[in-house]
Amino acid sequence: MEKWISWLRIHEERLLIWANRRLSHRMVFRFIHNWMSIITHLGGATFTICFSLLLAISAKGEVAVIGWKCLTTLAISHIPVAILKRKFRRLRPYQSLPGVNIGLKPLEDPSFPSGHTTAIFALIIPIVLNASLLPAFVVPPALIVACSVAWSRMYLGLHYPSDIVAGGVIGTVTAYAVEFFWQGTSGV
Repeated sequence: MEKWISWLRIHEERLLIWANRRLSHRMVFRFIHNWMSIITHLGGATFTICFSLLLAISAKGEVAVIGWKCLTTLAISHIPVAILKRKFRRLRPYQSLPGVNIGLKPLEDPSFPSGHTTAIFALIIPIVLNASLLPAFVVPPALIVACSVAWSRMYLGLHYPSDIVAGGVIGTVTAYAVEFFWQGTSGV
């Protein structure tokens, strides 16, 4: 078991370093760096809560319900995130690995799981699950944004791949649970 864990750790660190340094010597670095520095904030509390609330309050009918589902998913999904961060207290990559590139304001709270990734998936998955109520062009860009936020967390040296995966799973599973119980309570 120890060999397997060691193998996982080594490969996870390699993937992180690859994601973090891959474009640092290319002409497109400035564009990619700026994009990642901006897109990462779409997984933050301010954007995800405000977007969900705006959707819930300003939209009409079933589309407004999607906003309420997003808000519910955001609230519920961050309970396990807070518990896991407190339990594992994993250092962020830039704190434990030498030479990791970081953004302007590195976070210092525990790394596992990624709260930003949890939040963006808690926002996007209810939208995807209710895609029939929205224009067809909404889902692909929404999924691209979610994956970009997740990748940006590694690119900026703030999370390991397993932090990202755990955050994505928590946000997604919570969204499915909210959708299941929401439909059960609405009699649909």
